[in-house]
Amino acid sequence: MTAGTALTARTTTAEHELAALQREHGRPLFALLLRLCDGDRQRAEDLVQETLVRAWQHPEALRADAFDSVRPWLLTVGRRLAIDARRARQARPPEVGDAVLENAPVCADHAERAAAALDVREAVKTLTPQHREVLVLVYFRGASVAEAAEALGIPPGTVKSRAYYALRALRRVLPGYAADLH
Repeated sequence: MTAGTALTARTTTAEHELAALQREHGRPLFALLLRLCDGDRQRAEDLVQETLVRAWQHPEALRADAFDSVRPWLLTVGRRLAIDARRARQARPPEVGDAVLENAPVCADHAERAAAALDVREAVKTLTPQHREVLVLVYFRGASVAEAAEALGIPPGTVKSRAYYALRALRRVLPGYAADLH
């Protein structure tokens, strides 16, 4: 027998042993890992495969005197892999899957935001100068009512009423944006 045929014979034997191992212990191993993965079937299947790879890498563990001792070894290896995987996921930011992307709020792209900004600027130009200056200070520059009142030299109540009437006028000019201005 040549070295190549001996290697092929050992590989075929190892494949048959792994297939028999999976048939014999695959379901209980999968059931355990499914519970440890909180019902994530794909992750549990990956861990079953990783456990079988470890078994393939350590054939001495599979050649125990008592065949019954293989299952506890497999379950222990699988459990440890599941624990390591959970720790690794907790140590890094969560993955973004398709389900997360489908449920994520849709944000306007840059062109839509730019167009909306232009619409708002044009609408603000239609306001009276008094309403415009209050709106710019309070909503665009983030000034408080008291700060806007001091900067404009008018009472805080006047700032509030001008802001109210300015927003009301904008709602009429920008009907599609009315929900965003509340």
